[in-house]
Amino acid sequence: MKSSELRVVLVDDEPLGRERIRSLLARETGVAVIGEASSGDEAVDLISQVRPDLVFLDVQMPGLTGFGVLERLDPSHIPVVIFVTAHDQFALKAFEVHAVDYLLKPFDRDRFKLALQRAMDRLKSTQPDDLSARLTAMLAQMQPGPTAKLPDRISVKSSGRVVFVNVVDIDWVGSADNYVELHVGEHTHLLRETLAAMEQRLPADRFVRISRTTIVHADRVRELQPLFHGEYAVTLKNGTRLTLSRSHRDQLARLGVR
Repeated sequence: MKSSELRVVLVDDEPLGRERIRSLLARETGVAVIGEASSGDEAVDLISQVRPDLVFLDVQMPGLTGFGVLERLDPSHIPVVIFVTAHDQFALKAFEVHAVDYLLKPFDRDRFKLALQRAMDRLKSTQPDDLSARLTAMLAQMQPGPTAKLPDRISVKSSGRVVFVNVVDIDWVGSADNYVELHVGEHTHLLRETLAAMEQRLPADRFVRISRTTIVHADRVRELQPLFHGEYAVTLKNGTRLTLSRSHRDQLARLGVR
C-alpha cells in the first residue's frame, strides 16, 4: 500500500452494507480499505489499532452505536468520519451543523462520491484538534444529558384529534416505512417518526431493541424460545409473537437470559 493512499475502515453490522461501500471505493483511485468491523466494540479496537484516515461508520448498530464508538476513541486520534444512517432527521441536522458528512441509506454513487470528496478535502484542510472539537461538540448535542427527563407520554395525531399514549402502556413498537406503530393493548397508533428516534424517547431500562424493526417492553415478555440460526421467538403476555434477530442476541441479557 502506498503511503499517499487514503486509508479507510468500514464499520457496519450488515455485511451487505460494507460490501456496498467497498465496491464503490474499488472504483476510486488512491483509496485502500485497511479493515472492516461488524460491531461497535470491534470498531473501537480496530480504529485504535490501525488509525485510519477515514471511517465509514454506521450509526445504528446493536450494542455499541456509532456515537458510542466515537466516545470511546482517543480524542487525539479521531479519524475523519462519514456517518451512514437510514433515518433520523435530527441526527442529519447535527451532522450538517458540525460539518461531519453522512450517507442516508439508500444512497447512489453520486452522493457517495460527494461525501468521499468532502472527507478528502477535510483531511487536507482541517487540523486534527479542530476535527476532534467538532466531533466532541456533535456528540454533546446528540447524547441526552444525565439529567434529561424522558416523556411520560407520547402524543399521536389521529383523525383530527391528538391522542396521548402513556409510555408505560406500550407493549411493543414496530417500524413501517417512515412511521412507527405503537402497540398498546388492542390498539395500534401510527406515528410519523423513525424507530431510531422513538428508541431515544423510550426508557432504556424498560424497552429493548430486538431487531432492526422492533422494540419490545421487557415487562411484557412472557417467553423466549430459541429458533434456527441464533434467532429467538419472543412471546408477549398478550400472545403476540415477535422475533429477536441474530444480530441483536446481545440484548438477551436485558430480557433476563443469562
